[in-house]
Amino acid sequence: MRVSHCLGLLALALSTACTPAATPDAAAPAAPTAAADAPAARNVATVAEAFLTPMTPDDNIDSPASWTTPDGAVWLIATAKATDKLVVYDGQTGAHLRDVGSAGTAQGQFDRPNGIAVVDDLVLIVERDNHRVQVLQLPDFKPLGVFAGADLRKPYGLWVNKQGQGYDVYVTDSYHAGEDAQGNDVLPPLAELDKRVRRYALTVQDGKAQATLTASIGDTGQAGALRVVESIWGDPANDRLLIAEEDESYASELKVYTLAGRFTGTTFGRDAFKAQAEGVMLRTCGKDGWWITTEQGRQRSVFHLFDRHSLKHVGAFQGNTVANTDGIWSMQAPSARFPHGALYAVHDDQGVVAFDWASIARQLSLPLECGA
Repeated sequence: MRVSHCLGLLALALSTACTPAATPDAAAPAAPTAAADAPAARNVATVAEAFLTPMTPDDNIDSPASWTTPDGAVWLIATAKATDKLVVYDGQTGAHLRDVGSAGTAQGQFDRPNGIAVVDDLVLIVERDNHRVQVLQLPDFKPLGVFAGADLRKPYGLWVNKQGQGYDVYVTDSYHAGEDAQGNDVLPPLAELDKRVRRYALTVQDGKAQATLTASIGDTGQAGALRVVESIWGDPANDRLLIAEEDESYASELKVYTLAGRFTGTTFGRDAFKAQAEGVMLRTCGKDGWWITTEQGRQRSVFHLFDRHSLKHVGAFQGNTVANTDGIWSMQAPSARFPHGALYAVHDDQGVVAFDWASIARQLSLPLECGA
């Protein structure tokens, strides 16, 4: 998601430019707590892509997720925003396997599908223009239900946290207060950004998915406010919810919330990102691991890794080709092609690339064997 924004409606009355200084809410940012010092110099390794899927610009591919079938095959499932469907690739070769869905409002149909997540045998898809989350069951992509239509205004991304027999589903909602004379989205005042993330308790029983809204999340202070949001991921073991701030006029960074929805006062990545912050995932390594984050460069995407606990920057890499990345997905399960897992990343709205995790680890001097 790459859109220019103005901070607050009052800015329109004071200036035709999109300037944060036009409203008291948008005064110079108070310095948030930095998680760790950024790298002293920009040192970006190059890791060759293991494959590129077929490129289909008309689809406007946004986000990927993977699923390992009972017989060991890997399906790489991506959302196609412009053609209102899911595109399924072979997760080990990149070959196109099939398309799923069509445009519409019925179950099994989509209107600008954006964020996607796979957990157990479920696929959850955020539909921006149907203002809902849809649940499908694999391997048949059987529709089980939709939810959140009464709450969401302009949803984009999601993260799913398995909880016993059910799931907590966190959905980002980048609603705005209108448009300026140039057609750019205008942010509401900070006080109205308290519903940037919605949390639902989801259960699936007897072939039906049902969800209840349990929390609305969004700090309204200068440092913790979520101005432009899409990508979100959590770390239950450390009670952390990371949300990418995409408003480049403020700062491209990651904000750290608790799973209950409280801003911790910590942000990081501001000095590392030179372009918009996008996809974020957690790659675990026993009790340790790395946050994988995306800098959405137009010419080349850069993927930054931060320590799971300290949030210290531990390295960055780019591919030979991949650029303008929206969503990413970390597959930790081993497969025949990727014994140590893979990282999938969208390439320039056209398709998906794969990186062998072993190649990433080798270039960034990360351990491959992590123990239990």
